[in-house]
Amino acid sequence: MAVYTTIDDPAIYFNTKLYTGTGSSLAITGVGFQPDWIWFKERGAIRSHALVDSVRTRSKVIFADLTSAEETSAASTNDLKSFDSDGFTVGVTNVSGSFNTSSGTHVAWNWKAGTSFTNDASSTGVGSIDSAGSVSTDAGFSICSYTGTGSNATVKHGLSTAPKMIIFKNRNTSTDWDVYHGSLANTERLHLNTTGAKNTAAHAFNSTSPTTAVFSVGNADNTNKSSSPMIAYCFAEKQGYSKFGSYTGNGNADGTFVYTGFKPAMVIGKASSRVDVWWMHDNKRDIDNPVDLRLMPHSSGAEGAEWDLDYLSNGFKIRDTDAQTNGSGETYIYMAFAENPFVNSNGVPCNAR
Repeated sequence: MAVYTTIDDPAIYFNTKLYTGTGSSLAITGVGFQPDWIWFKERGAIRSHALVDSVRTRSKVIFADLTSAEETSAASTNDLKSFDSDGFTVGVTNVSGSFNTSSGTHVAWNWKAGTSFTNDASSTGVGSIDSAGSVSTDAGFSICSYTGTGSNATVKHGLSTAPKMIIFKNRNTSTDWDVYHGSLANTERLHLNTTGAKNTAAHAFNSTSPTTAVFSVGNADNTNKSSSPMIAYCFAEKQGYSKFGSYTGNGNADGTFVYTGFKPAMVIGKASSRVDVWWMHDNKRDIDNPVDLRLMPHSSGAEGAEWDLDYLSNGFKIRDTDAQTNGSGETYIYMAFAENPFVNSNGVPCNAR
């Protein structure tokens, strides 16, 4: 029998949670696991995208739409008070308002890694910089912490397969977020916090694609500034659960179909060769097709209804003529996570919406 998926229940590794803020300590349950990376956004207001992970610890916050260094939330406020067994607890007040604004509508995207790793490069012979983090080889996701050297280096990422996408941030310096994507050349990068087109920066990833053991960095401040603590979110493809690819727009309302091998729970995308927005859609803010409630990782802006997609049983289809998602002949990169595999390990197909 053909193998369509390695993960029958994607919700044990990725899940989106919607909630209404209270302005007081609030426990959010129903995530389905203890998350290791949470990406927060208040939907209805101008608030930054706030990212917290278990490797940097719950009190360290960085913002996807900003260049700023990470911030530390005071013990008395606690943006994120705890990672819990079935979700998380947010605090009374917070640095950005992104976590728990009273009566605010909030979204939290949650990923599970779960297994700690450390690597002493000189002892193991793997990589040239020591690294540590949290990883799920089953889900193809790792959170990797290391200290920059300012010169060409390799870093163990913890995965057993080569990452197709890596998101980097210098934690203590005001720098852009660098994005490596396997659909681009290894000399090219995007910035998560800007609308900029891909740009050539051989010094970001040392013109070297990731391997099954390590990723490479050059001497760019964004990925490897000397003595700076760095964080990298690494993603490898897993059949039936995640996909990191590209598609070409056709400029037609009967837009491009993108095969992923699963019904999507979340899709993030961007035109790679033009100055234009990042966009993100998910299956919880939009429970029916078309999926059009978008947020933009590079922008603190409130949620809007634009750029229609259909989530199908085996991928997504663009239903818009806008250049942001479907310009004729334009190339778009994307990352996608599953709600259900197209066919599970018992040969049972999932239903379309």
